[in-house]
Amino acid sequence: MPKPIVTVGEILVEIMATTPGTGFRDPIELVGPYPSGAPAIFIDQVARLGHPCAIVACVGDDDFGRLNLARLRDDGVDVSAIAIDPEAVTGSAFVRYRADGGRDFVFNIAQSANGRLTWTDAVQSVVASAGHLHVTGSSLGTPAIADAIVRAVELVKQNSGTVSFDPNMRSEMLRAPGLRTALRRILDATDLFLPSDAELSLFTDAASEGDAIADLLGRGVRAIVHKQGARGARYVDHTEDISLPAFGVTEIDPTGAGDIFGATFVTGWLASLPPAEALRRATAAGAIAVTRRGPMEGVSTAAELDRFLAR
Repeated sequence: MPKPIVTVGEILVEIMATTPGTGFRDPIELVGPYPSGAPAIFIDQVARLGHPCAIVACVGDDDFGRLNLARLRDDGVDVSAIAIDPEAVTGSAFVRYRADGGRDFVFNIAQSANGRLTWTDAVQSVVASAGHLHVTGSSLGTPAIADAIVRAVELVKQNSGTVSFDPNMRSEMLRAPGLRTALRRILDATDLFLPSDAELSLFTDAASEGDAIADLLGRGVRAIVHKQGARGARYVDHTEDISLPAFGVTEIDPTGAGDIFGATFVTGWLASLPPAEALRRATAAGAIAVTRRGPMEGVSTAAELDRFLAR
């Protein structure tokens, strides 16, 4: 039995506008709540693929928290390190798509139960058992989660585990006090780096994509998977450079697709799949994800990936 994949981060519900437009300044129709949060989406996909896994998080003692706990538990995620705060509410995100494909958000994350995360005996046990830790950059905007992530990275590396890091950040987050220092510490421990588009250059002053990759590999990153959206994805390590185009599908909702892609690649990488095959399956998982409404509704099993790839 492989050691668990563990992640630390936010859990929330997502409530979506049914019509495109700008913002939330008028009454509009909404659908939801959907279970969400980038780390939660990631770990749910890991569980659907049959790899043992757990998440460290905090939710409120409310229906939004119970919705997420039930979904994760039913899909096979170890939820023993999810604390239930009796006073704070579960995090939330209201999302509306603009006509140009962009999105407007109203978040309640740092001031929700997510901001009450503490390092407990249950957290220590789950992180100490991990063979791999996945870090999502969106989680680092909440100080309590950022502190736990840094501590988890140190513990996993002490136990000879591996670390993957998906920056997954909004640019305004970089202004948060101490965040750049935490990012550097995490990157220094990263084995597998999973940036999207311009995030490849977030930690380097290199002028080109090739130079950025060379810089990151020279600093200790073992492999890079560059997610390029509709253009596909690229895998690079010290000996291989593989690019795959995206699959042609009709996009309904791209939220969570990058986390599902990442979870599928990480799971294959840890199972020693050839990089080209791990990338192919991850690309298929991302394609399936965008065809379904709801951030966590896009997860897929190994059998679903097989059927998609056999088309």
